[in-house]
Amino acid sequence: MSFMSWFGARRDPKQSARDAIVGLRQQLQMIEKKEEYLQKKIEEELRKAKANAVTNKAAATAALKRKRASEAELDRLAGTRLQLEMQVNTLESANMNAETMAAMKKAADALKVIHGNMTVDQVDATMNEVTAQREVAQEIAEIISNPSALVDVDEDELLQELNDLEQEQLDERLRGADHVPLHRPHITEEPEAIDEEEELRQLQASMAM
Repeated sequence: MSFMSWFGARRDPKQSARDAIVGLRQQLQMIEKKEEYLQKKIEEELRKAKANAVTNKAAATAALKRKRASEAELDRLAGTRLQLEMQVNTLESANMNAETMAAMKKAADALKVIHGNMTVDQVDATMNEVTAQREVAQEIAEIISNPSALVDVDEDELLQELNDLEQEQLDERLRGADHVPLHRPHITEEPEAIDEEEELRQLQASMAM
């Protein structure tokens, strides 16, 4: 990286944030490799200490010292890795916030352009015109769909015509009632009364036979 890149022209903040994140992640990768190496070394020194614990205590003691030194170094690397991860997270969050604000700024500018020639009064007037035209269209549709609107009808004349038709029907019914024959009950004629004396004579004659 050149000297002018640090103190010369002003750099893009977004690019600077990306470069910083890339650098931090590279450093994290190096630390992870170092941790793997130390972990293997700790296991190796532990095996040496176990192998020499009885036969060569000096070698076993030296192996344990190297093991503890490696463990201390591993602990320091863990703390460093934690700090780097926190910085990466902070930079990524800040970068995301900056990009979000930039997008919102662009959206606000676009809205300004859209609303540049538009005022609340103009919108209100336009909506009133729309409402008025909608009402006109509805009235036109009602007139078109109403057949009675095509004929000029006098309601009083219609009522009078209906009354005349009703009276005509009543008159026809009354005239028809005059020609219906009257119902006369049928009277059954009783047979003529037989003379009692004649009936008595016929009875006597039949007994004499």
